[in-house]
Amino acid sequence: MEEQRHFHGEEQGHDHMHPDRRLHVVHGSSEHHHHNPQASTAGLTEKDPVCGMTVSADSRFHAAHQGKTYRFCSEKCESKFVADPPRYVAASADVAPAPAEDGTIYTCPMHPQIRQDRPGNCPICGMTLEPVIPELSEEENPELVDFQRRFWWTLPLTAVVFILAMFGHRYRWMEPSVQSWVELALATPVVLWAGYPFFERCAQSFIHRSPNMWTLIGLGTGAAYVYSVVATIAPGVFPETFAVHGRVGVYFEAAAVIISLTLVGQVLELRARSQTSAAIKSLLGLAPKTARRINPDGSEEDVPLSHVHVGDRLRVRPGEKVPVDGVIIEGTSSLDESMITGEPIPITKRVGDHVIGATMNASGSLVIESEKVGSQTVLSQIVQMVAQAQRSKAPMQRMADKVAGVFVVAVVAVAVLTFFAWGLFGPQPSWGYGLINAVAVLIIACPCALGLATPMSIMVASGKGATTGVLFRDAAAIENLRKVDTLIVDKTGTLTEGKPAFERSVGISGFSDVEVLRLAASLDQGSEHPLAATIVEAARQQNLTLDKAEDFESSTGIGVRGTVAGKKLALGNTVLMETEGVSTTVMSQAGDELRAHGASVMYLAVDGALAGLLAVSDPIKATTAEALERLKEKGIRVVMATGDGVVTAKAVAAKLGIDEFHGEVKPADKLALVSKFQSEGRVVAMAGDGINDAPALAKADVGIAMGTGTDVAMNSAQVTLVKGDLRGISRARQLSEATIANMKQNLGFAFIYNALGVPLAAGVLYSATGLLLSPMIAALAMSLSSVSVVSNALRLRRTEV
Repeated sequence: MEEQRHFHGEEQGHDHMHPDRRLHVVHGSSEHHHHNPQASTAGLTEKDPVCGMTVSADSRFHAAHQGKTYRFCSEKCESKFVADPPRYVAASADVAPAPAEDGTIYTCPMHPQIRQDRPGNCPICGMTLEPVIPELSEEENPELVDFQRRFWWTLPLTAVVFILAMFGHRYRWMEPSVQSWVELALATPVVLWAGYPFFERCAQSFIHRSPNMWTLIGLGTGAAYVYSVVATIAPGVFPETFAVHGRVGVYFEAAAVIISLTLVGQVLELRARSQTSAAIKSLLGLAPKTARRINPDGSEEDVPLSHVHVGDRLRVRPGEKVPVDGVIIEGTSSLDESMITGEPIPITKRVGDHVIGATMNASGSLVIESEKVGSQTVLSQIVQMVAQAQRSKAPMQRMADKVAGVFVVAVVAVAVLTFFAWGLFGPQPSWGYGLINAVAVLIIACPCALGLATPMSIMVASGKGATTGVLFRDAAAIENLRKVDTLIVDKTGTLTEGKPAFERSVGISGFSDVEVLRLAASLDQGSEHPLAATIVEAARQQNLTLDKAEDFESSTGIGVRGTVAGKKLALGNTVLMETEGVSTTVMSQAGDELRAHGASVMYLAVDGALAGLLAVSDPIKATTAEALERLKEKGIRVVMATGDGVVTAKAVAAKLGIDEFHGEVKPADKLALVSKFQSEGRVVAMAGDGINDAPALAKADVGIAMGTGTDVAMNSAQVTLVKGDLRGISRARQLSEATIANMKQNLGFAFIYNALGVPLAAGVLYSATGLLLSPMIAALAMSLSSVSVVSNALRLRRTEV
């Protein structure tokens, strides 16, 4: 039973990720792929031969040409390719992605569907791609280092240009025409070198036909700079109305300051974004770098963790971390598992107990046999689940995506309208005003803030959940959990421990209670049934001497038979007793009372006569009552559905105060129950841990699996409670509520910011106030908007759950 309940099961060499998870990572020395039929393509990427965008290798848009399948980002690209394949095949022949050297997959924080095997920029938004699973490294982000270098090296030039533009005409430090040439010389390195990454991304946005934030920045600063260069080199081409303070007006300071402020904004944003992956990095940092391996000759040596294999014997000394998942074969100790399960109380572990890699051995020395290494360990599975959740899209983001899709085009249209409106109808120099206001419109609009609003919240919430023992499979689970009003719970392994515990034995006809236990345990030594193991363990704890069983025979579902010390024994339920011709009437009342308290009853017959009964129960988890009380306080309807008998189900429901329960239900019945509640308009969550719960977990609006349960259950669920503690549902719900509130704040801020900023930059308030928004102030506001969204998302790390 314990082997069955261990996190992620015992099957080696299989990926237990859900088929929808398209992760392709290398952890340690072991490459990890999932085992669904798409294994050859999941997590891999290709180039769309039409637009050059990176697309998933299992994109639903595809077409075959000359025996090769090409994949596309959209139906539009697919149609173009089908109309003229040779044209696009030739164009894409030299841009095939090179194989990854280290297996790292890169993705976009705002567009997780973008995945490729090398660093680069997102073809949709231009944002720098980052590893799906961050690397545990002391090195600073290379993009952050580059932006800081560009900023600090050009800041003095920007400052001088700004001072000349603001005060040069007042103090007449030089002739106006000469000042224009000086500003050109100073601003050019700032715009062309410091701003090169921005213009590169702007150009890519046109190549990929995906206008974004960099489109606006590139157009705005580029227009201001090119106009100023022409005004400096050939001022005669402009009408006299363009002259200001003895020269044709130039705006080198606007272009330079915008570039510098954008660099500042990117530096601040990159620093803030790096904190959103802090949870994964802290998880990665939990694993020790080495393990102490015991060799076949008894010698011991410290080896790198990547050199540990399944079946190795490892010594874990007091104060050391358990290197990998395994089973204790020598020693007893207390282990602190809080870093993995969120459970703060150390747990005593003995021979035969399973241990989780990266947990801390507090006191005694242990020898363990490794069972899971590399990407198969609990820690690696948690890291991959958190990374998957962080890179998934929440349903709420669909609205933001739709808006962002037309946002940039609308802003460019507003900027053009602003330019001509001011040029034709504004005060002199009207076209100068038109240019500056158009640039301000382009710069202040920030689709980046809109795009980051939900992904940043999801990333932080996923990491926060992992530190409290709650793993979300995707963003939809985080968003939907707060809506749940009905919770269906399995009994065994969910409400209860899922591990049978011996309760008592009762003897009659001259057999003592102890003798009944001894005989039953002697017979059960040959059985692999979980209940048999419980009875044998109970006898050994009482130091009873067990005899060898002969002629052992197991009858599935009813019990076992055999000979012990010359006596013919039969141990099982009433069906077995009837088969043996043994009446249980004399003990029926005692059996019914035990069942009424939730126990399973087995009868023992010796030489054809009833000798007594044994009761084994599945204890209710110590945290279950508190967890259910919390859920009821939130107005959630709790329904128990179990395959156990109605009498046992009723007893457990009564103990826990559950008003509605269903006993003797099959997997199909649980599935039907979920469908029934959904048809009534309820939002249903299903919590379970067994294979029989999988259909209902998949059908429910939110499936919640116990981390102590089976792989099938966890692969069918959207949320996993690492420790199997139902209080995690309440914590997950609180986190869901806090996350959605945070996402709404971010989206609201982004919408309000642009709704107010764009009209202000266009100068709609000029007639009433006489004030215009400088492009430099617009650049500062644009940079701070993205930083504020990320900073607000980081507040989720302090949420109490």
